[in-house]
Amino acid sequence: MPIEPTVFIVDDDPALRDSLLWLIGSIGLHGETFASAEEYLEQFSPDRHGCLLLDVRMPGLSGLELNERLSKERGAPPVIILTGHGDVPMAVRALKAGAFDFIEKPFSDQILLERIHKALLLDERRRAELERVLSVEERLATLTAREREVFEVVVEGKPNKVIASDLGLSQKTVEVHRAHVMEKMRADSLAALVRMAVIALDPLTDSRLAP
Repeated sequence: MPIEPTVFIVDDDPALRDSLLWLIGSIGLHGETFASAEEYLEQFSPDRHGCLLLDVRMPGLSGLELNERLSKERGAPPVIILTGHGDVPMAVRALKAGAFDFIEKPFSDQILLERIHKALLLDERRRAELERVLSVEERLATLTAREREVFEVVVEGKPNKVIASDLGLSQKTVEVHRAHVMEKMRADSLAALVRMAVIALDPLTDSRLAP
């Protein structure tokens, strides 16, 4: 059964929080409100699906600071910054730090709902990719140190004879290690192993998961 996403609303204006919560509920989405960045962080879990509507100016931890913290968390929800006209440079800074989008106040309900739907779709894509990354990392963790060495040179496309020379092993030993790597990584071809290397050895970044 699909997990219901949540639209997290972080804003110090109670009237705006209530208005956004009503708007989100009017199209059947689940929302939760928080009066501060600190309050949101207390309940934050990377396992919770959804997106985040975030005011840029708040007492205490600002929206920019919260966004920058979340950009370092695997599984953090896409962030839509809510900003006044004078805060656009700050919103641009937030985008550079990984925010999904920003919307100027006052905003059109329809535009906001469209951005929310896009952010929720992005969250689905990110989570599917993260599951793939974690799966490959779990398989990599089962390799011995020598098997990891063989894995890293095999995916460079080197033949067994060259790998044996590089690692100071016999060709037969390389063949055994290579077979173990293919089995533990559950790879049915060299191409599949290379794809796993790309997933595991490259950082998981927003540029790979752009909308």
